[in-house]
Amino acid sequence: MITNLTEQQIHQKYYDEIFEHFEQEPYAQFLGIKLLELGEGTATAELDIQDHMLNTHGTVHGAIIFALADYVFAAACNSYGKTAVGLNTTVNFMAAGMKGSRLKATAVEEKKNNRTSWYKIQVESNGELLASMEALAYRKNTYFVPVEN
Repeated sequence: MITNLTEQQIHQKYYDEIFEHFEQEPYAQFLGIKLLELGEGTATAELDIQDHMLNTHGTVHGAIIFALADYVFAAACNSYGKTAVGLNTTVNFMAAGMKGSRLKATAVEEKKNNRTSWYKIQVESNGELLASMEALAYRKNTYFVPVEN
């Protein structure tokens, strides 16, 4: 779709629809992830850790930390209303999350062009960095909001 609107204008014009799109993401709802902020190429979300999210050592399962990081990555790279999908992620786990804690993840766009965009994501709990992720997205031609000229 061709539009005369800039990506920033699309983000601003369709902000509510884009935010709602990610608030209603089924897997995020299943886990209890809450989207806190959605900017142009940025996103922040939180997750309260439940007992079923722990591993056999009694700490937060790595898949839960990854899911939260992946969620903010998806929200950030789709924040312009243009459909984007993940191509690659690299995660570094640095500390264990604890039972009953709240995790917070933030994604920041480092660079984007017409077809790809790069992000840095951090997952923290109680001020401690638990994991960092670098992620690459592929940006399609389509929009998931009704872009108009």
